[in-house]
Amino acid sequence: MIEEMRLRDLGVIADATLPIGRGFTAITGETGAGKTMVVTGLGLLLGARADSGAVRSGAAQAAVEGVWLVPENGPVAARVREAGGDVEPVGSGDAELYLGRTVSSEGRGRATVGGRTAPAGVLADLADDLVVVHGQSDQLRLRSASAQRDALDRFGGEAVTAARSAYRAAFDEWRGLDAELTTLTTDRDERAREAERLRAAITEIEAIAPQPGEEDELAKRAERLANAEELRIAAVTAHAALSNDDGSPDVVTLLAEARRALERIAASDDDLAAIAEQVAELGYRATDASVALSGYLADLDESGPHELAAVDERRGVLAALVRAHGSVDAAIGLLETGSARLVELDDDGDRLERLAAQRDAAAAELDTAAAALTAAREDAALRLGSLVTEELHALALPDATLTVQVSPAAPAAHGRDEVSILLAPHPGADPRPVSRGASGGELSRVMLAIEVVIAGVDPVPTFVFDEVDAGIGGAAAIEVGRRLARLAESSQVIAVTHLAQVAAFAGNHLSVVKANDGSVTASSVRRLDGAEREAEMARLLSGLSDSDAALTHARELLETGRSR
Repeated sequence: MIEEMRLRDLGVIADATLPIGRGFTAITGETGAGKTMVVTGLGLLLGARADSGAVRSGAAQAAVEGVWLVPENGPVAARVREAGGDVEPVGSGDAELYLGRTVSSEGRGRATVGGRTAPAGVLADLADDLVVVHGQSDQLRLRSASAQRDALDRFGGEAVTAARSAYRAAFDEWRGLDAELTTLTTDRDERAREAERLRAAITEIEAIAPQPGEEDELAKRAERLANAEELRIAAVTAHAALSNDDGSPDVVTLLAEARRALERIAASDDDLAAIAEQVAELGYRATDASVALSGYLADLDESGPHELAAVDERRGVLAALVRAHGSVDAAIGLLETGSARLVELDDDGDRLERLAAQRDAAAAELDTAAAALTAAREDAALRLGSLVTEELHALALPDATLTVQVSPAAPAAHGRDEVSILLAPHPGADPRPVSRGASGGELSRVMLAIEVVIAGVDPVPTFVFDEVDAGIGGAAAIEVGRRLARLAESSQVIAVTHLAQVAAFAGNHLSVVKANDGSVTASSVRRLDGAEREAEMARLLSGLSDSDAALTHARELLETGRSR
């Protein structure tokens, strides 16, 4: 419920505060005084697109602030906290929620939710749980098939909601399987070619059997074989220096002699003993190096041109594999992933059969769910048509009959039903879709009647009607006011109106009046009581606030509103 709303520099409004509260609030005022700006401001608080054209001429920005009363632990409060804001408890399980929106003359905007800056999308998320707004554009929207279907589904309550959820789940399952089957069938030839290419690639890689790191090892081996003679000369020279078989002095022999000479006298001097150990260690190392060089030379003797040719050939094979797959590692990886993919591709025939069977089963479930949804809608349609017809009789359409028709349609996410609201304005007339056969005044009353009926099963905290009485007057207008007052028994109702017959039934009457300079200030929006309200009602009736006849009529209307 909206407790209060403040508008600053919005349209013609410079600064205005609207005390609203519970029940039925009527907002009246002269043409151009800014009544519709109330609805515009409310739209901004509910996440509507910001329009810099709504900023008052000469102002830097427009601002709208609103105070809502919401359940302290309800879904609205939870969403506010999720966005980083908070609500202020006021007792009895209720809390106050502060919302704000600014729009600059350059088109930039800012939103606040529960005292914290938030994206405007958060306001839009809250809107469905806070307010239902009806303007003349919404009357036009009622002409659309989707709006008529949504109205029926809201009235249908849990029975339709559950059936629609079950249908949507079945529809999504069937659509997913059908899309997969269609893709598989359409791409069958390409998948067969992919399997052929993959099989050939796997066969080639398995035949080559590449190993991780093999390219680097082969490169090193090729470098060694290409320089084999220079390596041999270096190894022979070094080996001869270390250990010579022809008896000439070599390192091993000389180190052995040095070690023996030192060891004979080392016991007499610790320093010399240490040096003797070092010489002995050098001898061991020289011997080890000589043995290693012998083995190295033996390995070189076994290598030859034939091995270099084999290495070059293997490197060529691996190079071809790299050109085909990008790298040896990628080729090895293809062996790991490609086999599973090949199994999947080779399974296409069986998979097609399985998918077809699954799709057929899903289609059967979808048929069952669709039939259940249609049955729930048809039951709701009979009750909705009957109840709305009663409301229309009370809204000065005593001979009208409204029928809600549910007919077959192509499968879609919302079901297999087309919903049409048909109106027969008088006996003998053929029911015609409200989208074609209803006048503006009749459409206003049909919309109001539907909301009154639906509110009985699906209450909405706040309804806002922007000139819902357009195109009607007299007795019909009185009944519109009476029905708005009835709707206000279970929901907050705010109506921007130009009819005294509607305003008479409001428990809270606000007047928007232009100042002499054409602006609207805080003092120009006020709650009317007593003589002030009678004068405003007289103005609405005759254009004259001090006409005796109009004042008398105004008092009669106000008495009618109080005695409803």
